Amino acid sequence: MSKPVIGFCIRLLVALSVVLSIHVSILYLYNFPIFNNLIIYSYVINYVLAVLIFDVLYKLRIKYLDLLGFIYMGGSFLKFGIYFLFFNPVFKQNGTVSNLEAASFLAPYLLCLIIETFYLIKLLNNKL
Repeated sequence: MSKPVIGFCIRLLVALSVVLSIHVSILYLYNFPIFNNLIIYSYVINYVLAVLIFDVLYKLRIKYLDLLGFIYMGGSFLKFGIYFLFFNPVFKQNGTVSNLEAASFLAPYLLCLIIETFYLIKLLNNKL
């Protein structure tokens, strides 16, 4: 792995750890089940997919700079595909997806999306 990809991995891991800590703290304060709703799997899977997507973007930045945005969107579709294949069926076992279940996927997804977008902008501006 190259230095920018390692930097991305470290920053993303720190950010996700902070958000997970806040997420779990809020669940604890409101007496909700802490580690239900596949929360750990959600954070781990979003981290792994974000790292894989960024690694691909970084490797393709020179040859396919003009296509990086489309590749990034494909990565986002991949994440949603993973959600609908693995998370959604578990969440819908009782008939509906609760707010807690939705938050357990959306919190890490949105954070990864923001960080990936920031790094994609840096890639497109040739600052990485």
